[in-house]
Amino acid sequence: MRVAIPLYPRYTALDAVGPYTVLAFAPGCTVTFVAAEPGPVTDDQGTLTLTATASYADLPDPDVIVVPGGIGTLDALSDEALVGWIRQAHEHSRWTTSVCSGALLLGAAGLLGGLKATTHWAVKDLLRHYDADPVSERVVVEGKIVTAAGVSSGIDMALTLLAQLRDVETAQAVQLTIEYDPQPPFDCGSPEKAPQRIAERALSLLAG
Repeated sequence: MRVAIPLYPRYTALDAVGPYTVLAFAPGCTVTFVAAEPGPVTDDQGTLTLTATASYADLPDPDVIVVPGGIGTLDALSDEALVGWIRQAHEHSRWTTSVCSGALLLGAAGLLGGLKATTHWAVKDLLRHYDADPVSERVVVEGKIVTAAGVSSGIDMALTLLAQLRDVETAQAVQLTIEYDPQPPFDCGSPEKAPQRIAERALSLLAG
């Protein structure tokens, strides 16, 4: 099972590394970071760099695609090398997935028309530009397309996906292996729960 995670400038690290960690533990899964050219790609904080070990051309037909989001997503929407690879790879994939604003790249590739989809709450309405139906859910499965909400939800998406790729017990074993047992100290992890002043502060952090 070949999993490809495309990297582009200013992706969000956890969007990529969360699903990577889950799927890399799964028996029979090989996870590869890809980019237009092999080499280092830096995240949206400008301090963490992951290395793409293959180019898009090296892996045109992965079994699973995991597209991360990040501050750089809006610029990446006009990157035809990336969007074109997503579009073409989707023709061969068993599953095509996204985390956070990575869903916008699926939309730009023409994959979300008429489908329910989720993404980070701050850009959820942008899904309408791609004829998608935005929903406030943690993980959305529509056929072979799976979208996840913001950042940390990529772990939930990857576990959901792993249960389909292998079986529920394998997904549960990986969940226990990484000790994924969320017990956040604050109950404000969604715009529905957070006070308005906290939502405004979060938006300022994103803008910064």
